[in-house]
Amino acid sequence: MANHSLQGKVVLIAGGGKNLGGLIAWDFAAQGAKAVVVHYHSDSSKAQADATVAAVQALGAEALALQANLATGAATEQLFADARARFGQIDVAINTVGKVLKKPIVEITETEFDDMNAVNNKTAFLFLREAGKQVADHGKVITLASSLLGAFTPFYAAYAGNKAPVEHYTRAAAKEFGARGISVTAVGPGPMDTPFFYPAEGPEAVAYHKTAAALSAFSPTGLTHIEDVVPFIRHLATDGWWITGQTILINGGYTTK
Repeated sequence: MANHSLQGKVVLIAGGGKNLGGLIAWDFAAQGAKAVVVHYHSDSSKAQADATVAAVQALGAEALALQANLATGAATEQLFADARARFGQIDVAINTVGKVLKKPIVEITETEFDDMNAVNNKTAFLFLREAGKQVADHGKVITLASSLLGAFTPFYAAYAGNKAPVEHYTRAAAKEFGARGISVTAVGPGPMDTPFFYPAEGPEAVAYHKTAAALSAFSPTGLTHIEDVVPFIRHLATDGWWITGQTILINGGYTTK
Protein backbone atom coordinates (compact mmCIF):
# COMPACT_ATOMS: atom_id res chain seq x y z
CA MET A 1 0.00 0.00 0.00
CA ALA A 2 1.37 3.41 -0.95
CA ASN A 3 2.23 5.91 1.76
CA HIS A 4 -0.19 8.82 1.47
CA SER A 5 1.05 10.82 4.44
CA LEU A 6 3.23 13.91 4.05
CA GLN A 7 6.05 12.36 6.05
CA GLY A 8 9.25 12.53 4.03
CA LYS A 9 7.53 14.00 0.97
CA VAL A 10 8.73 16.78 -1.33
CA VAL A 11 6.13 19.42 -2.14
CA LEU A 12 6.26 21.97 -4.97
CA ILE A 13 3.90 24.95 -4.63
CA ALA A 14 3.47 27.39 -7.51
CA GLY A 15 2.64 30.75 -6.01
CA GLY A 16 3.84 29.38 -2.68
CA GLY A 17 5.30 32.55 -1.23
CA LYS A 18 2.17 34.27 0.09
CA ASN A 19 -1.55 34.09 0.78
CA LEU A 20 -2.99 30.59 0.28
CA GLY A 21 0.21 29.16 -1.19
CA GLY A 22 2.23 30.42 1.76
CA LEU A 23 -0.11 28.90 4.31
CA ILE A 24 -0.03 25.57 2.46
CA ALA A 25 3.77 25.64 2.66
CA TRP A 26 3.75 26.24 6.40
CA ASP A 27 1.01 23.66 7.01
CA PHE A 28 2.66 20.91 4.97
CA ALA A 29 5.98 21.51 6.72
CA ALA A 30 4.24 21.21 10.08
CA GLN A 31 2.65 17.95 8.90
CA GLY A 32 6.07 16.40 8.28
CA ALA A 33 6.95 17.18 4.68
CA LYS A 34 10.64 16.64 4.02
CA ALA A 35 10.99 19.69 1.74
CA VAL A 36 8.90 22.49 0.26
CA VAL A 37 9.77 24.26 -2.99
CA VAL A 38 8.29 27.77 -2.93
CA HIS A 39 7.75 29.23 -6.38
CA TYR A 40 7.26 32.96 -6.88
CA HIS A 41 6.67 34.96 -10.05
CA SER A 42 8.21 38.41 -9.77
CA ASP A 43 10.90 40.30 -7.88
CA SER A 44 8.17 42.04 -5.86
CA SER A 45 7.23 38.67 -4.32
CA LYS A 46 10.79 37.59 -3.45
CA ALA A 47 10.78 38.91 0.11
CA GLN A 48 7.56 37.07 0.91
CA ALA A 49 8.87 33.87 -0.68
CA ASP A 50 12.07 34.13 1.35
CA ALA A 51 10.02 34.67 4.53
CA THR A 52 7.98 31.56 3.74
CA VAL A 53 11.16 29.56 3.18
CA ALA A 54 12.46 30.70 6.56
CA ALA A 55 9.17 29.74 8.24
CA VAL A 56 9.24 26.29 6.63
CA GLN A 57 12.83 25.74 7.73
CA ALA A 58 11.94 26.81 11.28
CA LEU A 59 9.36 24.00 11.27
CA GLY A 60 12.12 21.49 10.48
CA ALA A 61 11.67 20.99 6.75
CA GLU A 62 14.05 21.88 3.95
CA ALA A 63 12.95 24.68 1.67
CA LEU A 64 13.94 26.41 -1.54
CA ALA A 65 12.56 29.52 -3.26
CA LEU A 66 12.56 29.52 -7.07
CA GLN A 67 11.46 32.31 -9.40
CA ALA A 68 9.78 31.55 -12.73
CA ASN A 69 7.22 32.87 -15.21
CA LEU A 70 5.08 29.75 -15.52
CA ALA A 71 3.29 31.02 -18.62
CA THR A 72 6.20 29.58 -20.63
CA GLY A 73 6.88 25.90 -21.09
CA ALA A 74 10.63 26.27 -20.71
CA ALA A 75 10.32 28.02 -17.35
CA THR A 76 7.84 25.45 -16.07
CA GLU A 77 10.11 22.59 -17.10
CA GLN A 78 13.06 24.33 -15.42
CA LEU A 79 11.12 24.83 -12.17
CA PHE A 80 10.35 21.14 -11.89
CA ALA A 81 13.86 20.17 -12.97
CA ASP A 82 15.46 22.46 -10.37
CA ALA A 83 13.21 21.07 -7.65
CA ARG A 84 14.14 17.50 -8.54
CA ALA A 85 17.82 18.36 -8.83
CA ARG A 86 17.78 19.73 -5.29
CA PHE A 87 15.55 17.18 -3.55
CA GLY A 88 15.57 14.11 -5.80
CA GLN A 89 11.84 13.86 -6.42
CA ILE A 90 8.51 15.67 -6.30
CA ASP A 91 5.63 13.96 -4.52
CA VAL A 92 3.02 16.71 -4.40
CA ALA A 93 2.62 19.54 -6.93
CA ILE A 94 0.18 22.36 -6.16
CA ASN A 95 -0.60 25.30 -8.43
CA THR A 96 -2.15 28.32 -6.69
CA VAL A 97 -1.25 30.85 -9.39
CA GLY A 98 -4.06 33.12 -10.54
CA LYS A 99 -5.01 36.60 -11.69
CA VAL A 100 -8.42 38.27 -11.46
CA LEU A 101 -10.10 40.83 -13.71
CA LYS A 102 -13.63 42.13 -13.18
CA LYS A 103 -14.77 44.03 -16.24
CA PRO A 104 -17.61 44.02 -18.81
CA ILE A 105 -16.85 41.86 -21.83
CA VAL A 106 -17.15 44.80 -24.21
CA GLU A 107 -14.45 46.70 -22.30
CA ILE A 108 -11.87 43.91 -22.05
CA THR A 109 -8.94 44.59 -24.34
CA GLU A 110 -7.16 41.91 -26.30
CA THR A 111 -4.06 42.50 -24.18
CA GLU A 112 -6.04 42.04 -20.97
CA PHE A 113 -7.57 38.84 -22.28
CA ASP A 114 -4.19 37.49 -23.34
CA ASP A 115 -2.73 38.28 -19.90
CA MET A 116 -5.60 36.52 -18.13
CA ASN A 117 -5.36 33.55 -20.46
CA ALA A 118 -1.63 33.22 -19.88
CA VAL A 119 -1.92 33.21 -16.09
CA ASN A 120 -5.16 31.30 -15.48
CA ASN A 121 -5.33 28.93 -18.44
CA LYS A 122 -1.95 28.39 -20.08
CA THR A 123 -0.05 28.27 -16.79
CA ALA A 124 -2.49 25.69 -15.41
CA PHE A 125 -2.07 23.49 -18.49
CA LEU A 126 1.73 23.73 -18.55
CA PHE A 127 1.93 23.01 -14.82
CA LEU A 128 -0.25 19.91 -15.15
CA ARG A 129 1.69 18.78 -18.21
CA GLU A 130 5.00 18.99 -16.40
CA ALA A 131 3.58 17.45 -13.24
CA GLY A 132 2.55 14.45 -15.32
CA LYS A 133 6.17 14.03 -16.35
CA GLN A 134 7.92 14.83 -13.08
CA VAL A 135 5.71 13.91 -10.11
CA ALA A 136 6.55 10.55 -8.54
CA ASP A 137 4.22 7.55 -8.74
CA HIS A 138 1.39 7.77 -6.17
CA GLY A 139 1.86 11.53 -6.10
CA LYS A 140 -0.78 14.26 -5.87
CA VAL A 141 -1.44 17.18 -8.22
CA ILE A 142 -3.78 19.98 -7.14
CA THR A 143 -4.75 23.13 -9.05
CA LEU A 144 -6.62 26.20 -7.83
CA ALA A 145 -9.79 26.87 -9.81
CA SER A 146 -12.65 29.18 -8.71
CA SER A 147 -16.09 28.97 -7.16
CA LEU A 148 -17.20 31.44 -9.83
CA LEU A 149 -17.32 28.43 -12.17
CA GLY A 150 -20.57 27.59 -10.39
CA ALA A 151 -22.00 31.12 -10.69
CA PHE A 152 -24.28 32.87 -13.17
CA THR A 153 -22.80 36.34 -12.97
CA PRO A 154 -21.52 39.18 -15.16
CA PHE A 155 -18.12 40.87 -15.41
CA TYR A 156 -15.89 37.83 -14.79
CA ALA A 157 -15.78 36.49 -18.35
CA ALA A 158 -12.00 36.70 -18.68
CA TYR A 159 -11.31 35.37 -15.19
CA ALA A 160 -13.82 32.54 -14.88
CA GLY A 161 -13.65 31.83 -18.60
CA ASN A 162 -9.93 31.21 -18.38
CA LYS A 163 -10.28 29.22 -15.16
CA ALA A 164 -12.98 26.95 -16.63
CA PRO A 165 -10.55 24.83 -18.70
CA VAL A 166 -8.83 23.80 -15.46
CA GLU A 167 -11.77 21.51 -14.75
CA HIS A 168 -11.31 19.67 -18.04
CA TYR A 169 -7.53 19.52 -17.68
CA THR A 170 -8.08 18.02 -14.22
CA ARG A 171 -10.41 15.33 -15.52
CA ALA A 172 -8.16 14.46 -18.47
CA ALA A 173 -4.99 14.39 -16.37
CA ALA A 174 -6.68 12.25 -13.71
CA LYS A 175 -7.48 9.63 -16.34
CA GLU A 176 -4.06 9.81 -17.94
CA PHE A 177 -1.99 9.82 -14.74
CA GLY A 178 -4.18 7.38 -12.80
CA ALA A 179 -2.28 4.33 -14.04
CA ARG A 180 0.68 5.59 -11.98
CA GLY A 181 -1.44 6.08 -8.87
CA ILE A 182 -1.40 9.89 -9.19
CA SER A 183 -4.48 11.76 -7.99
CA VAL A 184 -5.35 15.00 -9.82
CA THR A 185 -7.85 17.43 -8.34
CA ALA A 186 -8.89 21.09 -8.49
CA VAL A 187 -10.07 23.28 -5.64
CA GLY A 188 -12.44 26.22 -6.11
CA PRO A 189 -12.49 28.55 -3.11
CA GLY A 190 -15.07 31.28 -2.73
CA PRO A 191 -13.97 34.93 -2.65
CA MET A 192 -11.07 34.87 -0.19
CA ASP A 193 -10.16 37.47 2.40
CA THR A 194 -6.72 38.13 0.93
CA PRO A 195 -5.04 41.03 -0.93
CA PHE A 196 -5.82 39.11 -4.14
CA PHE A 197 -9.55 39.82 -3.74
CA TYR A 198 -10.07 43.45 -2.79
CA PRO A 199 -8.39 45.39 -5.64
CA ALA A 200 -10.84 43.94 -8.19
CA GLU A 201 -13.98 44.79 -6.24
CA GLY A 202 -15.74 48.04 -5.38
CA PRO A 203 -17.34 48.64 -1.97
CA GLU A 204 -20.81 47.47 -3.05
CA ALA A 205 -19.45 44.26 -4.56
CA VAL A 206 -17.37 43.55 -1.44
CA ALA A 207 -20.49 44.00 0.69
CA TYR A 208 -22.39 41.58 -1.56
CA HIS A 209 -19.70 38.91 -1.49
CA LYS A 210 -19.55 39.13 2.30
CA THR A 211 -23.21 38.09 2.55
CA ALA A 212 -23.55 35.75 -0.47
CA ALA A 213 -22.44 32.46 1.11
CA ALA A 214 -24.96 30.35 3.01
CA LEU A 215 -22.62 30.34 6.03
CA SER A 216 -21.51 33.98 5.76
CA ALA A 217 -22.88 34.86 9.19
CA PHE A 218 -20.44 32.41 10.77
CA SER A 219 -17.32 33.74 9.04
CA PRO A 220 -15.35 36.59 10.65
CA THR A 221 -15.62 38.58 7.40
CA GLY A 222 -18.31 36.65 5.53
CA LEU A 223 -15.67 35.56 3.02
CA THR A 224 -13.69 32.36 2.60
CA HIS A 225 -10.47 32.40 4.61
CA ILE A 226 -7.31 30.62 3.56
CA GLU A 227 -7.44 28.76 6.88
CA ASP A 228 -10.75 27.25 5.70
CA VAL A 229 -9.21 25.97 2.47
CA VAL A 230 -5.88 24.51 3.59
CA PRO A 231 -7.32 21.50 5.49
CA PHE A 232 -9.09 20.36 2.32
CA ILE A 233 -5.93 20.71 0.25
CA ARG A 234 -4.03 18.77 2.92
CA HIS A 235 -6.70 16.05 2.75
CA LEU A 236 -6.48 15.83 -1.04
CA ALA A 237 -2.69 15.52 -0.75
CA THR A 238 -2.90 12.73 1.86
CA ASP A 239 -5.81 10.51 2.92
CA GLY A 240 -8.03 11.92 0.18
CA TRP A 241 -5.96 10.26 -2.54
CA TRP A 242 -9.03 8.29 -3.73
CA ILE A 243 -10.61 11.58 -4.86
CA THR A 244 -9.44 12.33 -8.39
CA GLY A 245 -10.71 14.12 -11.47
CA GLN A 246 -12.89 16.34 -9.28
CA THR A 247 -13.27 20.07 -8.68
CA ILE A 248 -14.08 20.70 -5.03
CA LEU A 249 -15.81 24.00 -4.18
CA ILE A 250 -14.82 25.28 -0.72
CA ASN A 251 -16.93 28.35 -0.18
CA GLY A 252 -19.47 28.11 2.63
CA GLY A 253 -22.25 27.78 0.08
CA TYR A 254 -21.29 30.76 -2.05
CA THR A 255 -22.00 28.72 -5.19
CA THR A 256 -22.71 25.05 -5.88
CA LYS A 257 -22.44 22.79 -8.92
